[in-house]
Amino acid sequence: MPEPPQEPRSGPTPRPGPITRYRVDLPRAGILPTGERGHFEATEYAQTRTGLRGSLLNYKDRIIGSSMSSRRLSEERLSKKVALAIFSSDALSSTAYATQEILLILVLAGTGALGYSLPVAIAITLLLGIVVVSYRQTIRAYPGGGGAYIVAHENLGVVPGLLAASALLIDYVLTVAVSIAASVEAIYSAVPGAHDYAVPIALGLVALIMLGNLRGIRESGTIFAIPTYGFVAVLSATIAVGIVKVLTGDSPNIFSVGEPTGEVHAEKALTLFLVLRAFSAGCTALTGVEAISNGVSAFKPPEARNAATTMTAMALILGSLFLGTTLLARHFGIVYQHGDNETVMSQIGAEVFGRNAVYYTLQAFTAGILFLAANTSYNGFPLLGAILARDGYLPRIFHQRGNRLVFSYGILALTAFAALLLVAFNASTTRLIPLYALGVFLSFTLAQSGMVRRWLTLKEPGWQRAAVINAVGGVATGLVFVIILVTKFREGGWMVVVTLPVIAIAAWLIGRFYRGLDRSLRVPPEAQLDLKPQGISGIPVIVPVEAINLATVMAIGAACERSREVVAVHVLVDPDERSTVEERWQKQFPSVPLVVIDSPFRTVAEPIAVYVNDRLHQPPHEVTVMVPTVEVRRWYQRPLVNQSVKRLIKLLGTRRHVTVVEAPFSGGGRPRGSRVRRQS
Repeated sequence: MPEPPQEPRSGPTPRPGPITRYRVDLPRAGILPTGERGHFEATEYAQTRTGLRGSLLNYKDRIIGSSMSSRRLSEERLSKKVALAIFSSDALSSTAYATQEILLILVLAGTGALGYSLPVAIAITLLLGIVVVSYRQTIRAYPGGGGAYIVAHENLGVVPGLLAASALLIDYVLTVAVSIAASVEAIYSAVPGAHDYAVPIALGLVALIMLGNLRGIRESGTIFAIPTYGFVAVLSATIAVGIVKVLTGDSPNIFSVGEPTGEVHAEKALTLFLVLRAFSAGCTALTGVEAISNGVSAFKPPEARNAATTMTAMALILGSLFLGTTLLARHFGIVYQHGDNETVMSQIGAEVFGRNAVYYTLQAFTAGILFLAANTSYNGFPLLGAILARDGYLPRIFHQRGNRLVFSYGILALTAFAALLLVAFNASTTRLIPLYALGVFLSFTLAQSGMVRRWLTLKEPGWQRAAVINAVGGVATGLVFVIILVTKFREGGWMVVVTLPVIAIAAWLIGRFYRGLDRSLRVPPEAQLDLKPQGISGIPVIVPVEAINLATVMAIGAACERSREVVAVHVLVDPDERSTVEERWQKQFPSVPLVVIDSPFRTVAEPIAVYVNDRLHQPPHEVTVMVPTVEVRRWYQRPLVNQSVKRLIKLLGTRRHVTVVEAPFSGGGRPRGSRVRRQS
């Protein structure tokens, strides 16, 4: 563990006029010179590690790793091989249960209906090709990442964009729940005694994959590559050996329908509606296909070309495995009905290899990729949450990166929702599947419709061909969405239909709140705000500044009335972006010095606390901190504001000779009188 920071000795006190940077003499103090003149940054030593919280942080570091600087973010890029494992694990793993879901529906009409499994699988594979070709156009148009939300929001408007985002958020949660439940089923297919512990095992797997993702994308990518490629290799070998076994056996016609392996009692007539139900159930094979287009920015340069190549490779592998699995299941007469504890994949493995070491290897890799398929959601859900938070449709904490450069709040939220579903549905794939795929096909349709609108509006080179491709994709996925909605509505799809608009409306209300707040706090860049310290107190007043807004103006005004020495402190958490605070400060606050601290470890409160502690070593050895805050009218709006402020007030409350004064500003646009929050 690193040694605790030594006591710093401050550099010259900031003076009115040009922007200055805080400097200390000792390198272990938590704020260091960067080599650029007058520019300093907070180090990991600026993070407080004392008391119970410090002990918990140390234990956390042992589990998920120590903090990483934002400058390492560019290092966390993926090669095509690793990206295929991470972004395609969800889609590829669906071969473990997509055929099973088709058979589960067809068997209701008796053994004669099982022969339709291959035509249904072929139709789904053709749909896969249409979707992939369409999404390659999206990658081309949005090389920085073009998920359904971004495409629909930019080209169709706010409401379609939020509907697409809500659909994807729901589907990401269901992907984790379904993948983990299917993984547990693969385990107890080989080890029947594990069936009674399905829910505890599922929750343990969710916790394990959460910890893997909290460590960061590069390490998780290395872990996930082995099971993904292992599954592809073993299942490919199973299909190849199975086909050879059939061709060299007594019945060499691979396309024949075998005698059913179990007793079947027809419950329904074979109708078009039943076949469409089987088709909609098998469309779970396409879930996760869009993940690559969502994560283009995670690829190594050239990002768009590498992402498009990876998507094509994924489609070829997925289509081959899905058709091969369905072909063997059809020929061997595999039957799967409600209540069966052995999966279709397990039955195919037993038919091809017998229950030997190769069979158990297939089951192990099947369980492994189903477990890791959830990782697609652990990349997609937090990233989408961060984009929504950036645009003001989710609480802004979802846009903050954690210690390991991942969106920790998104990871934790996804884990909580998936765990809730696993408990509520008893970790049963059969019960979860009816909720699945509805959201993703809605997002497919909105994304492709948005792309058509984009091509028709911009008319870039080759737009006619691109518009036709996306139009075909949009029509195809739209029809599938209607089919899934009709066939799965009574089985559980209604829950998605109810939940989806609720999430979209909540996001819209959050966006309206943030837009109203920004309007009430806005300070025009051309406004002259020449506030001068003119108080009678000799105790310096430090004002933390997040942005130049009315809350900041009121806090600085109160500080200038209180003391003859006022210093503003601004923490910059993104090293690649120049702060607008710096750009506007000299013009709008020429008489108040501004201290800028780079914080590559993304902490805000801790560097300010270090600066305050350093100022205590100068006469008069006492400091007042004037903290701008925003007051809101309703209790449910409180999580949307003042998150960094709360942490700062808590930190400074433990300092002796520090007076913390809140300068509250009403969300309705009215300043309130300042109040002493804590004095030590």
